[in-house]
Amino acid sequence: MKRVLITGTAGFIGFHLARRLVELGYDVTGLDTINPYYDVELKYARLATEGIDRESISHNRLVTSKTRNNYRFIQLKLEERGLLFDLFSAGGFDVVVNLAAQAGVRYSLTHPEAYIDSNITGFLNILEACRHYPVRNLVYASSSSVYGLNKKMPFAVSSNVDHPVSLYAASKKSNELMAHTYSHLFGIPTIGLRFFTVYGPWGRPDMALFLFTSAILRGVPIQIFNHGKMERDFTYIDDIVGGIERMIEKPPVSGSGWDPEEPDPSSSSAPYRVYNIGNSSPVRLTDFIDAIERILGKKARRELLPIQPGDVEKTWADVTELKRDFGYNPNTPVEEGIRRFVEWYRDYYHV
Repeated sequence: MKRVLITGTAGFIGFHLARRLVELGYDVTGLDTINPYYDVELKYARLATEGIDRESISHNRLVTSKTRNNYRFIQLKLEERGLLFDLFSAGGFDVVVNLAAQAGVRYSLTHPEAYIDSNITGFLNILEACRHYPVRNLVYASSSSVYGLNKKMPFAVSSNVDHPVSLYAASKKSNELMAHTYSHLFGIPTIGLRFFTVYGPWGRPDMALFLFTSAILRGVPIQIFNHGKMERDFTYIDDIVGGIERMIEKPPVSGSGWDPEEPDPSSSSAPYRVYNIGNSSPVRLTDFIDAIERILGKKARRELLPIQPGDVEKTWADVTELKRDFGYNPNTPVEEGIRRFVEWYRDYYHV
């Protein structure tokens, strides 16, 4: 039974991944700071569904789930280097999945320091912990936002990512560079995942599907940026988790076929890989809203606005490498994914 540390387990993707790995029999330790970037009640509710009661949570205290004896949780910041090292020393982790981060493109315009603290300093501490307490595999969250001003579609992992348009994106590209350094110097196997607009039940309140659903049900206008001329590669959470699950058991190895005279930025002579993980089927934002309206049985009041600083007009993932190396096969239609989210939303909020 492999011992897996997942950071960010009060968050959207981390919550779903922890639940899946626990069900599969892995010995899982979850970590989260439970910061107030969005509603902490939702974060506590996620944990509670897996037997981690709010009353049992306190800083740097490892608690065991009341319903899953192979799941433990600790409230901790990645920036707390000494305490993080203590956790690694005691945990003996085989695999680390680092999903904890300060999320949000627009928030980075007003709170840049949060991205340096969590996404840079915090990730450095994860790398250092994996160096001093060796693991078989480190999987970490990057982002599709690293493509920035690049408009060559679909986005390929071999594409240029030198022109980010937000500090959030810059912090995620930095994570990829930092991971490569540690893979090269210390032989730590690392896999970076560029997530493309993940959605589904228990999703983040700052994401489009959550915002639109809430606004339509309350009868208030929804804000549609770039006058609706946006496309996103919406990817359902179960497809994301299924992809990560396959990576747990298959760390990268040093790339014997890598050519330093024509270097592929997504791989290396070190045990290092970067992958896109998306649906590879972009959807127009207006079509996405139409689907929400059909499922809710209610029309949206649409407020068309200019594009926001830090936003990009379109995302589209080329997942060729992920399919080749892991048999990745996202198969949840967008309308079905929206329907599952709406069912969860109505049940959770009793509307």
